[in-house]
Amino acid sequence: MKLSHENLKGLMKHKLMRAGLKEDHADKTAEILTWSDERGYHSHGAVRVEYYAERIAKGGITVDPKFEWKETGPCSAVFEGDNGCGYVASVLAIEKAIEMAKTSGIAVVGIRNISHSGSIGYYTEMAAKKNMVAIAFCQPDPMAVPCGGTEPYYGTNPISFAAPTADDRTVVFDMATTVQAWGKILDKRSRHEAIPDTWAVDEKGKPVTDPNLVNALVPIEGAKGYGLMMMVDIFCGVLLGVPFGKHVSSMYHDLSKGRELGQMFIVMDPSRFVGVDAFKASMSQSLDELGEMPAAEGFGKVYYPGERAVMRRDKAYATGGVEIVDEIYEYLKSDDIHFDKYDHKNRFAE
Repeated sequence: MKLSHENLKGLMKHKLMRAGLKEDHADKTAEILTWSDERGYHSHGAVRVEYYAERIAKGGITVDPKFEWKETGPCSAVFEGDNGCGYVASVLAIEKAIEMAKTSGIAVVGIRNISHSGSIGYYTEMAAKKNMVAIAFCQPDPMAVPCGGTEPYYGTNPISFAAPTADDRTVVFDMATTVQAWGKILDKRSRHEAIPDTWAVDEKGKPVTDPNLVNALVPIEGAKGYGLMMMVDIFCGVLLGVPFGKHVSSMYHDLSKGRELGQMFIVMDPSRFVGVDAFKASMSQSLDELGEMPAAEGFGKVYYPGERAVMRRDKAYATGGVEIVDEIYEYLKSDDIHFDKYDHKNRFAE
């Protein structure tokens, strides 16, 4: 089923409100979920709505959170999330971080005790659109084996950065520190498709292609990905005093409880360094030079991070809308809030 931006967002917003989320919180969450789907990041789009609806309905997300902004220094702060909607907390925190960076040149903002916040590239892009450079980290629950290990210890522990240019292009990089994000496995399951044998392993540590047999994900490039996982865990867990490593709460174990997740934003003002105009001009020059580079065999061109996502968005709307799996569309338009699919399941919703 192909849907317009307004229709897709409206269906998700309505479902989240039926589950109990306040209208403004549901609106912002649905906006970010749509941002993900229209860019082809389906693992962080509509496929997540039923899970959120079940957790909201069962009390695992605080629907009227007492958010609190605590400045801990001239360029540092902690945003207390009260286990509220991670999307809303992240938007408010990055907005505050942008303001702080304009005043102090840099802002390091930790977010404590929130629920899942989706594609963190959305938040770094927010900063880039305000002429800032931003980095973000966040911690999911354990589902990846450390290099040389046999049991999951870290999550997919994503990293994002974004930067503005002198034109309408924005660099937005967003990656998991595993070969692939769990949401991609979930998306493949919903589409009844196989996965590459480099994404995950079964209970014996052997590669699998059936997404239903996944026991753990694997880090990118072995020890390098493992080190990045640890870095993200330190910034988002240990440094913020929330659960870390294998102690991070499961997404599915008990949907009546808050997840207490941590997240970190680092926002910098280019005017304190080379200057905004010079920075943006150099960024545009860099992207031009990359795009003009002769492409290797099998590649159409060299793309900058985020370029293909915008191309997917534009193509989707030029050809009738964002493609949503029929099963998910039927759920979104139904009167059902959820089907008790996720509560008290393991880390892979089984």
